[in-house]
Amino acid sequence: MLDFTVWDELLRRYVNEKGLVNYAAWKREQPQVLANWLSSLQGMELNSDASSSEQLALWINLYNAFTIATILEKYPIKSVLPKIFDRIPNWIAFLWFFQRRIYDAFGKRYSLAEIENQILRQDLKEPRIHFAIVCASVGCPLLRSQAYIPELVEQQLDEDARRFINNPDKVRYDSSSGILYCNKIFKWYRQDFLSVANSIPEYIHSYLETDLPLTANTAIAYLHYDWSLNQRIS
Repeated sequence: MLDFTVWDELLRRYVNEKGLVNYAAWKREQPQVLANWLSSLQGMELNSDASSSEQLALWINLYNAFTIATILEKYPIKSVLPKIFDRIPNWIAFLWFFQRRIYDAFGKRYSLAEIENQILRQDLKEPRIHFAIVCASVGCPLLRSQAYIPELVEQQLDEDARRFINNPDKVRYDSSSGILYCNKIFKWYRQDFLSVANSIPEYIHSYLETDLPLTANTAIAYLHYDWSLNQRIS
C-alpha cells in the first residue's frame, strides 16, 4: 500500500485546525516536495486486491493532494474558479479545474472529476467522501491536517461528517422559520445521501450533536457556496 508519510507531514505543517492552508509558506519552503511525491506514483502499480478501506484512504488522499498541488503550482490565486479579465465565466473555469485529465498515477491519467465520480462515488459508494475531498475553496469541507489511513479511515470519515454538519457555516437550522439551511453539497450530491437515508434532514440529524426537530418534511434552503481560496495568511 502507498506510504502517505510525505503527504501527512506536509498537511501537519501547513494546514491548521480550521482547514486553512498556508500556501505562501508551503510554496516558499517546500515547493517541489508534494509534486515529487505525486510523480513517484506514475511507475507504481495499483493493487487490485485492496480493501475498501485501503481504496478510500488512497483516493481521498490523492484527490486532495492533486488539488493542493495544482493550487501550489498556480499560487498566488484567489479562487479555483478565476475570471481572467472578467471574460471567462465560472463554468468554464470549473471545467478547466475539475475535468482535465492531467494527473498521472499507476500508469494512468486521471481528472479530479473522474476520481470523485467514477471511483469514490460510483465504485466505492461512500457518501461521507463529500465531507473529506477538498476543492481548495472556503465552501468545501475543511481539509484535514493529516492523511487518511486505511486502519482509521472509517473513524476519520465519521469525524469529517460530524465536523461538517455541526459547523454553522455549513449547516444551520432556523427555529423561527423551521428552515434547514444547508451547504450546496447536499443539493449537488443529494442522491448519494439518499442512498443511506430517507431524506436530507434525516441524514443530517444522524450526525447532529444537538437534538433538532428535523424530519423528512423539514424545509431546506441552500447556502451561498464560497469559491474563494481556503488559504491561511501567516
